[in-house]
Amino acid sequence: MAGRPRTPKGRALETLRRLSEEYPGTVTELCALRHESSFQLLVATILSAQTTDERVNSVTPTLFARYPTARDLAAADPADVEAIIHPTGFFRQKTRSLLGMAAALVERHEGEVPSSMAELTALPGVGRKTANVIRSVGLGLPGLAVDTHVGRLARRLGLTAETDPVKIERDLDPMVPAGQRGALSLRLIHHGRAVCVARRPRCGRCVLADYCPSAYREDKNLRRGVHAEV
Repeated sequence: MAGRPRTPKGRALETLRRLSEEYPGTVTELCALRHESSFQLLVATILSAQTTDERVNSVTPTLFARYPTARDLAAADPADVEAIIHPTGFFRQKTRSLLGMAAALVERHEGEVPSSMAELTALPGVGRKTANVIRSVGLGLPGLAVDTHVGRLARRLGLTAETDPVKIERDLDPMVPAGQRGALSLRLIHHGRAVCVARRPRCGRCVLADYCPSAYREDKNLRRGVHAEV
């Protein structure tokens, strides 16, 4: 393996390099939400709140077939949308967000998904995390989405001390090339699910353990009878 970086930026760049080997592929290939357009990705990302990607992927084929465009979705019967997306949970709130988002796309953007952060976050149901997913995966633009996995790994790796997603994003953005921000986010998510899990990180299997400031800390704390939240 390469040398052990000692600065946050050095660790971020080495993390990007190593995770690129561990989880190869383009941002589209790395994204677990199945989609064929930026509009479909926007719908799927809104649906992904408080549920699994697998659950979202189980309902979106029916939803996309019935409502293929923003205009179609904006005119949909809310009860029909609720019935389709029911398995994803919070289906009433998500239906309001989807129909409001679709109507805003039609009214403000001729049914097309905009590219700017300001325009995306002005859409109903779209926060900064969702907007960054759309920008990086759907539109090929810089965008570092910060979810619980990204935040946890960024803190464990000593890249940030922040807990607020916006502040974490601002800390991480300057550390990696703009075009790699989305890929870093997705690879951190994969690594957080597979190896650097929340309660008991699998440091013995981690390709980052030789320079991670938190490596094996959970085991040490458990031996002392202490549980540390990171």
